Order: sequence, then structure tokens, then C-alpha cells
Amino acid sequence: MTEAARTTLGGSKHSPLTPWLKPQSWIFYADLLAVLTAAMLPWSTTGFYILLGFWFVVQVPLVPTRDVPTFLHLLSRPICLWPLAIFLTAVLGTLWADVPWQARLLGIKPVAKLLAIPFLLYHFQHSRRGAWVFIAFLASCALLMGLSWIVLFVPPLKLATTASAGVPVKNYIDQSQEFALCMVAIAPCIAILYKRHRYAAAVACGILALGFLANMAFVVSARSALIYVPVLLIVFALKYLEHRQSMLLFAAIAITAVAIWFTSPNLRSRVKDISIEFQFYEQNIPIEEAHKQNLPFSTGLRLEYWRKSLSFFASAPFFGNGTGSIEGLFERDAIGKTGLAIEVTRNPHNQTLNVAVQWGMIGIIALYAMWLSHLFLFRGDGFANWVGLLVVVQNLASSLVNSHLFDFHEGWIYVLGVGIAGGMSLGAKQRAGELPA
Repeated sequence: MTEAARTTLGGSKHSPLTPWLKPQSWIFYADLLAVLTAAMLPWSTTGFYILLGFWFVVQVPLVPTRDVPTFLHLLSRPICLWPLAIFLTAVLGTLWADVPWQARLLGIKPVAKLLAIPFLLYHFQHSRRGAWVFIAFLASCALLMGLSWIVLFVPPLKLATTASAGVPVKNYIDQSQEFALCMVAIAPCIAILYKRHRYAAAVACGILALGFLANMAFVVSARSALIYVPVLLIVFALKYLEHRQSMLLFAAIAITAVAIWFTSPNLRSRVKDISIEFQFYEQNIPIEEAHKQNLPFSTGLRLEYWRKSLSFFASAPFFGNGTGSIEGLFERDAIGKTGLAIEVTRNPHNQTLNVAVQWGMIGIIALYAMWLSHLFLFRGDGFANWVGLLVVVQNLASSLVNSHLFDFHEGWIYVLGVGIAGGMSLGAKQRAGELPA
């Protein structure tokens, strides 16, 4: 290449563009885009995908500087192998699904996000700015929480049309997932800052955690939070507290829960609706009638989805019914039925059943192997391992009543959390000599 050509491309050492084109600069751009992507996740699906796309584009100039053998070795590890196995199963599952090809390809889409995990792991194994991403996500959720309180009293300020009061964007299920994760994630920070005599910062973190809790208690909260929040708090106690401290924590939680129960009509009504919805399910009340009478029915729908999904799984237990087959199975089963039995869905609202119906025992083994491999990844101490552990545990617990790994919002929380925190954890082990360089 001629000197003139190198100068044109910024390759000359005298070119003012040279510092901007160095690999270190591109790594910074990728880190900055990851920060913006995480901050955008609570607010906009389109904005998130645009920024994520730019993140992958920025990775391209870094390819010549990457250690390909190291990346390939990373792909062979269970933390990457099992997500790739789930995706491959979904692709192969299109071959035996008895539905149109459009439905089969649509069934691959929720699984495709798992392909980002190896790239995130590799990048943040070498980057030192992973903590920036989580701080950005926390700050973004804190801003959303403040706006949530505002739109509770001034609904016209909502940024999107939602079904629930106090939800500025998206929906209350996504909002609860974010707030609960942030609330528990900063709990150790309070104790650490206090021990270091940084009392103002400790108080600020404590107020922020209480703000998230109060919002879920008095504004709006997904009932699935009643499952995963206690699990996250137990994980916090096991990891950071001694036996006596754990007992004091759970006593305080019990007192707080009682106080919230008697002071939060929203929470009481959400919990009491469960028994009412179960009665409606037993009576087989049609959804049209429930809508007319403004009756709750989501519990009944879940029970019906689970009952049917178990029968679909039993009909094809080893390889499943194929990728994208769920909706078609529900449509065929609804013929000639009444009440909730006529409802059709693509999502049985249980991650295990979602996988089992489509890919049978093969899919279930891959799913739980992935969860376990990611849990083992975050066994150590430190901020990254703590955040990564919470992300995996929350996804696992919330997936009992939702297909959160395949949902957009919660699924990307999992992918970003595991990919970035996992990369940080691998990088720390590498620098400590626990992994080969």
C-alpha cells in the first residue's frame, strides 16, 4: 500500500485519525455502546436493537486483533456450548414441526439472542469497563422508577399506552423484573460502603433500594415477583450474611411484608385475585364473559396452558413437536372446546414447558445444563459474580410462571447479565492466574 493510501485511511503515524482507529479506541467504542444499550433496555425495544446492532458492527474492526484460538476455546466451554446447543436444537427442530415454515422460523427468533453470549463473554473478558454497563442499567432503572411515581399521579405523562397505572413504558412485568434485580443487587453495596465509613453513599444506596421496594409494593408489581424476590433475598443471605444476621434480615422482611400487606391495597388485591381466578378456572368461565364483568383470569389461563402443554409434551416426549409448533397445537386442540379451553397461545408461560413442547427431553436437558453451567460460572466472590448469580437465579425462578428466557426484555437481561458479568469474572480469574492467558 502506498504512503498516500495509508495517509488517506488514517494509517500514517502523522494522521490525526490514527488515535481514533487504534484497537484500544474501538474497544472503548464497544464499551460505550454496551453502556448505552443496557441503559436503553428498560425504555425502548427499537432503540435497544439499534444500539446492539452498532455494538456488533464495532466488533468487526477488532477481528484482526482478536485471539481466534482463545475465542474458539471459549466456544467449547459449557457456558457457551449449551446456549449454542439450544439454538442448534431450535434450528433442527424446524425439520419435524408440523406447522407452516413461517411459524417455524418465528420459533427460532426468541432463541437467537443466546448467540450473543459468547461474543459478550469474550469482549468483557478483555475489557475493564464491564461495571460501567451495570451502573448504567441501575441508573436507567432508577430514572424509570422516579418517572413511575410521577405517572402514577399524572397519567398523561406516560411515554407509552400501558394497561397499568404507574408504568411509564412497556409493562409492569418487565418493570418489576428490573426493579427487583436492582434492589437486591445493590444490597451488598450498602454494607460494604458502611464498613468503609462512606455513610452518605451507603444511605443513598439504601434509599434507592427502598425506592424500588416501595414502588413494587405501592405502585404496581408482577405477582411473579412474589416468587423470585424471596429467592433472591435468600441468595443474598447465604452469600453475604452470617446466621444471626440472616435471622435478623428475615425478621425485618417479615415485619416489612406485614406492614406492606396492611398498607398496600394494590398488593392485597393482586394476591387475593389468585384464589378468585382459580375459582373462575374451575367454573370454566369464558374469557369474553370475564372481560364483560371485569373479572381477573390470568391464573386460570396459566393453569389451562400448563395442562395442555403437558399433554403436548407427553405426545412427543423425546424430540418434541418441533420449533414453532406451540400455537398450532393449541389451535388444533381448541376445536370444539368452550371456556378457557378455546384460548390459543404461542407462550405457555413456563420456560420448561415452552422448551419441552417444542424439543422434548433434548431441549429440557440443554436448558437446565445451560442454567447450571452459568450458576457454576458465578461461584466466586466479587461484584461481577454477584450480579451474574442474581441474573441467573432470577431468570430461573421467574421462569416457573413465565417463559422469560425467550421473552424479549427478561431474555436480554439474562443474555447481557451472563455475557458481561461472565466476561468480567473470566477476566478476573485470568489476571489472577486461575485461567491461562
